[in-house]
Amino acid sequence: MSPLQITVRNAASGPVLGIIGELDHTTAPQLRDLLATLTLQPGQRLVLDLGRMQFCDSSGITALIVARNHALAAQADITLAAVPAHTLRVLHIVGLDQVFRLNPDSQAATQP
Repeated sequence: MSPLQITVRNAASGPVLGIIGELDHTTAPQLRDLLATLTLQPGQRLVLDLGRMQFCDSSGITALIVARNHALAAQADITLAAVPAHTLRVLHIVGLDQVFRLNPDSQAATQP
């Protein structure tokens, strides 16, 4: 088990959160709590960089949806970057690959 770490950096397009480790039922509240403190401006893009995420269960998927709802409530956009294959498969199965914008990496995700 890898504890969850979340890094935060600002890009010209908006905040980039790096999700590192396991996003599961014990750690998903950490992401949801951080999102509650994150101020987004209309037109910004929230990027969730999942390149170093090792595992994601249904609670983690729910936390990603919470992030999307947070962005939309602020009239901002959201992008998932570097989604691991195992998570991409789940997103595809449940149709969330049609809901989230997906990018190969956070650099591409922060471009206009």
